[in-house]
Amino acid sequence: MPVLLLLVIVGAVVFIIRGVVIVEQQQVVIIQRLGKYFRTLNAGFNLIIPFLDAPRPIAKKVSQKAYDGSIISYTTMSNRIDLRESVYDFPRQNVITKDNVSITINALLYFQIVDAHKAVYGIDNLPEAIEKLTQTNLRNLVGQMELQDTLISRDMINDKLRAVLDDATNKWGVKVNRVELQDIIPPADIQAAMDKQMKAEREKRAMIYEAEGQKEAAIRIAEGQREAAIKKAEGEKQSAILTAEGIAKARIVEADAEKQAIQRIIEAFENKGQPDKYLIAMKYLETLGEISDGKDNKIVYMPYEATGILSSVDGIKEMFKGTK
Repeated sequence: MPVLLLLVIVGAVVFIIRGVVIVEQQQVVIIQRLGKYFRTLNAGFNLIIPFLDAPRPIAKKVSQKAYDGSIISYTTMSNRIDLRESVYDFPRQNVITKDNVSITINALLYFQIVDAHKAVYGIDNLPEAIEKLTQTNLRNLVGQMELQDTLISRDMINDKLRAVLDDATNKWGVKVNRVELQDIIPPADIQAAMDKQMKAEREKRAMIYEAEGQKEAAIRIAEGQREAAIKKAEGEKQSAILTAEGIAKARIVEADAEKQAIQRIIEAFENKGQPDKYLIAMKYLETLGEISDGKDNKIVYMPYEATGILSSVDGIKEMFKGTK
């Protein structure tokens, strides 16, 4: 009796241990009953019937860093199916471009299991299938492009490869979110030639920029000189105008003063003589003085008409006698 009770207790403990399944968040477990799909366990506390129900394992790729720093990847079996986004770092592979250049490419693939049932029953080894599918499609895409296009078209390759993989893996319950090409490495001799070409292009662009800068500087200098000449001409023009206006105003003032002086002379000679003869005589004497005042004049002579002028002056003298 105690032995039977002990067996019952042990069986109950085993039943509880094997019958209770706790699933973590963002994980599911596929349960088979007698080898046939029964149900999918979601996150939380779940009960199954031991010996009748059993989880169906799925292949999973695991990567670890070795002692020398390299990455070692291997495939293991797991009862838990992770629904989170996963990343596969595929090893480098040699790919031949359209112009027969062998290049080395490695890629990163971000994918997510959206249907656990399809991921388990739709494909035997899901990680290996995704890896081989990615490699073959990458070879096909790069094989249709030349080396130069491959080097400058990473985004286009990523988009095309993601679309092809997402469509192909849909029947496996997998969604491919992103594909990233990490490295595209051409052969050493081609890399050296490309470096020389890039250096020549940079030097060419530098010479072009320098020539354009000198051209722009020459244009700016010419424009500056033209503006300066225009400003100078405008200044000289304005100065000449102001000078002419000043001379004109001075002449007007001088003429007004002379007009007033003549008017006074006329008023002084009113009813006493002929003022016009007086004015002519004074102007004649002033002119005569200016002629004889030159530094190079050696002989002073008296014009013939001077006697008439002097007689006029004597007549003027007689008219002023007795007047203040």
